[in-house]
Amino acid sequence: MKKTYLLIATLLACTLTQAARRIVSSDYVAEKIAAKTAQPVDFFQPYQTTHLRLPSVPLVVSDPYLSIWSPFDHLNDGTTRHWGDQEKPISGWLNVDGTDYLFMGVADDTKATQRSVSVTATSTYYTFACGPMELDVVFTAPMLIDDYDLLSSPANYLSFQVRSTDGQAHDCRVRIEASPLIAVNETSQPVVSRKEQHGGVEYVSVGTIEQPILAKTGDFICIDWGYLYLPAFNGEVSIGHDQQLVWQHAFGTTRQAATFMLIGYDELWDIEYMYHRYKAYWAHDGQVSIFQHMRQLYEQYNSIMRRCRALDQTIYDDGLRAGNAHYAEILSASYRHVIAAHKLFRDHEGHLLFFSKENNSNGCVNTVDLTYPSAPLFLCYNPELQKAMMTSIFEYSRTGRWTKPFAAHDLGQYPKANGQVYGGDMPIEEAGNMLTLAATLCRMDGSTTYVEPYWDIITTWADYLSVNGQDPAEQLCTDDFAGHWAHNANLSLKAIMGIVGYAEMAAMRGYTDKAERYMNRARQMASQWQRDALDPQGDHYRLAFDRDSTWSQKYNIVWDKLWQTNIFPDEVMQRELKYYLRQQNQYGLPLDCRREYTKSDWIMWTAAMAKDKKTFLQFVEPLYRYINETTSRVPISDWHETKTGQMVAFRARSVIGGYWMRVLMDKNQ
Repeated sequence: MKKTYLLIATLLACTLTQAARRIVSSDYVAEKIAAKTAQPVDFFQPYQTTHLRLPSVPLVVSDPYLSIWSPFDHLNDGTTRHWGDQEKPISGWLNVDGTDYLFMGVADDTKATQRSVSVTATSTYYTFACGPMELDVVFTAPMLIDDYDLLSSPANYLSFQVRSTDGQAHDCRVRIEASPLIAVNETSQPVVSRKEQHGGVEYVSVGTIEQPILAKTGDFICIDWGYLYLPAFNGEVSIGHDQQLVWQHAFGTTRQAATFMLIGYDELWDIEYMYHRYKAYWAHDGQVSIFQHMRQLYEQYNSIMRRCRALDQTIYDDGLRAGNAHYAEILSASYRHVIAAHKLFRDHEGHLLFFSKENNSNGCVNTVDLTYPSAPLFLCYNPELQKAMMTSIFEYSRTGRWTKPFAAHDLGQYPKANGQVYGGDMPIEEAGNMLTLAATLCRMDGSTTYVEPYWDIITTWADYLSVNGQDPAEQLCTDDFAGHWAHNANLSLKAIMGIVGYAEMAAMRGYTDKAERYMNRARQMASQWQRDALDPQGDHYRLAFDRDSTWSQKYNIVWDKLWQTNIFPDEVMQRELKYYLRQQNQYGLPLDCRREYTKSDWIMWTAAMAKDKKTFLQFVEPLYRYINETTSRVPISDWHETKTGQMVAFRARSVIGGYWMRVLMDKNQ
């Protein structure tokens, strides 16, 4: 196709003067590229301009390994980085009339002036001034939640548009360089870069010489197997100094033109599950190569970009309806963050599986108490992905690998999911999580088909909660940052809602007597909870049943409102919310009375219980302020100090899918 464009340009040139020839030929090629991709006129404008200053901006993101961000206000203020802060440099220049303008990364060249940045669900939009030209750069991860090939895609788009600001045509060339550091875990690892051809397309690639496939597990681990690829679509590729991969496109002399490129990473084997190795979903058990996949992305660029824009609109508009523009911007900024913490694949038995990595914690894979807080996003837009996070936990018990009377905590340490590795169990936490989510899925399906193969298992878990959930003994739970307290009132709520969920599923299966028995047990527990948890002050409920003048966020009760099961009087939630508003600090509501730090996912669960939008937004605004002002320049930390706005720990974790709880609530009213 490139040869065709050049031939057309040459034929046209025969009838033009030399000066005019340079302008028209370039514009003609640009028009042909635009016609081929049918870019919408406003493609380089976001669906909505956003103003939220992210502490780290998503650039090229796909999964826990291909995850490259800019933790700077300006894209050319520093080196692009992995979510774990390791340098993963991608650099970019626009050459205008012989002058290089650096718009991404670090170099001694003239720096472009960043005009703006906006972040939508699938794309990040930058605009730069480069002398007499403006440059628009769009980073797009085609993570369409209803298209598993794209949701699991190992490739991203970078799109470029140049526009003259002085009315004159200028000679322009865009160049991208990707460092071999993207393909290593340690900077000392030797690599090899290659130029190769597949399907008539040139590629440059880089990877380690060692290729230790799936050899390393744990947190803050970067991939050091597989290969990074830049194809020559719409440009030329080469290997530069220090084995840099280089892609460049000559716009020629033009007033306005556009193009795009692809960058991708083939992990060869993506994950190990119960001692079987699997490729990600997009590869279809090895039937689709990285080269075939990237060609499909190239050929479908226009339709995929339109669909990405439609998803951007859905995410933003849902947030706007449920809250305001600030809430919409928070959701828009969080979508890629959540999806990129996962790996999607199908196992040899045909199960669709969607595994999270517990980033910046212990690196566990498919942790149940990450699945639970992240659920609202997936319940809103694709409940099948919620099932894909839970099925393996059910299967772990069904096959006899896990024999305890409550759900497992995890399936291993990423990328090996061969069984729980976490040192302690979370009995009520994980059993309650699984039952509550299972019940929600069955309500959405209008059927218990999903849980029927696991009915004996969930019955065992429900019985465990019934016996042990009223007044929990000291044990691990997801909120134990300040220590483990027995008699945890919020953990008791989780048990109660898990039993309610089981009763609802039993009723759907026609087990009327069983449903009534478990629902009565839940109501008894709820009545006892209100007596035991009410603080003597009468204006809130305790953190622990035996500790006066304590308090904590009771986010687990949100399911009673969502399901409209009325296990608790509405006044319980409203009393708590009124009290919480008095406990808020500049950057949010603390998790409980013991410390000033919080978990922002739980804030959004708690806020979703508000009766009106005004009250809900009183919880949203401090969160927006935290994200906008924090000096902790990492992908949004879900564990932060509410007075200083600094992170405590945790970054790039899937749990902020919990920010969608209010949207889920609105969709189910």
